[in-house]
Amino acid sequence: MNVSNGRGAKSAPPFRVILRMEIHPGSHVSFEHTWLEVGRLIALEPSNLGQVLVRSVEEESVYYVITDWRDEPSFREFERSEAHVEHRRRLKPFRTGGQMILTQIVYDLGGVGAAAATA
Repeated sequence: MNVSNGRGAKSAPPFRVILRMEIHPGSHVSFEHTWLEVGRLIALEPSNLGQVLVRSVEEESVYYVITDWRDEPSFREFERSEAHVEHRRRLKPFRTGGQMILTQIVYDLGGVGAAAATA
């Protein structure tokens, strides 16, 4: 299925990875700083389309990382890379648990509010 990019053009849907990360209580600041350093490196990967870190407002010490990739094979290649092993090593001391969910975008509908927010 093709997904509109919001400008009328159609393209293959990104491969979206959603990580649920449970971290040690009290380590928020250090975790966020380390994630930002790691995230900036991941953003340099040619097949990475973007990522976002969000913190749960309902569960203390729970974060979600949402990252888009050109396709599943390019994500899998990155996932097996030495660079990614190093990224995981840097984040491991903060984590107490988590889950990875692999998804394919079906529809991506921009809201009216998005256009107003950028005006």
